[in-house]
Amino acid sequence: MDSSAPDVPLWRKLLFRPREGSIETLPGWVQAINWIAAFGLLALFFTFTFWRLDVGQWNWNVLWNYRTLFLTGFGVTILISIASLLASTLIGLVFALAGRSSFLPLRYITKIYVEAVRGTPLLSQILIFFYVVAPAMNVENRYLVGVMTLSFFSGAYISEIIRSGIEGIAKSQIESARAIGLTTAQTYRFVIFPQAFKQVLPPLAGQFVSLIKDSSLLSVISVNEFTKNAQQVNSITYSTLECYLFLAVGYLFLTLPISLLTRWLESRNKFDT
Repeated sequence: MDSSAPDVPLWRKLLFRPREGSIETLPGWVQAINWIAAFGLLALFFTFTFWRLDVGQWNWNVLWNYRTLFLTGFGVTILISIASLLASTLIGLVFALAGRSSFLPLRYITKIYVEAVRGTPLLSQILIFFYVVAPAMNVENRYLVGVMTLSFFSGAYISEIIRSGIEGIAKSQIESARAIGLTTAQTYRFVIFPQAFKQVLPPLAGQFVSLIKDSSLLSVISVNEFTKNAQQVNSITYSTLECYLFLAVGYLFLTLPISLLTRWLESRNKFDT
């Protein structure tokens, strides 16, 4: 360490991160203290709000008594979310490439799809899919209808995320790829996608998290997912706070790994420019 550098006060080490560009990293014990302090402040805040609310006696036994219903809904939410994430990613990729096609009708169909989906509420789309599109296609499974609706809804946003990531690549790189004889498919595979992947990771993570939470709206078509089952327990026991607090923790348990995985992927794909 440079002996000429001034000593940093302990309070500053505890409360402030090192300057940008500094080679100094935060010690593990400093991070631990700040995490504990942050959780402590939040705990105090929520303890104060519940104390002011004067909710009386909690009825946490309801969670155990109806554990099968909660676990079933939680499992259904997981399956719907996984299927919708995979399908929406594929739909988004297809429409992102279609939006860059030289075939003009395909490009305009993509624009209409994206703007129509992003400009209308998901709730109305669920009802239209369930009461209009599904009967016309002879689809009677409400779970399949739910996955289809979420996939097409999220696919519009993902297509714009991917499109912006692709268009963020410098044209000189694409021209260089063509100059050395790469085909369009090879250009996308070796030049565009590796660079666009890092740029689209943060917004993709946000969209995936939103998709998981949006699955709660499928309760309007009687899909027995996590939110629907929590509503049923609440209607039976009138334990509103207990049911919905547990519901919030359950969705946090589903969405937090996606955020952590995305940050890990960002660090793995980080490079200096």
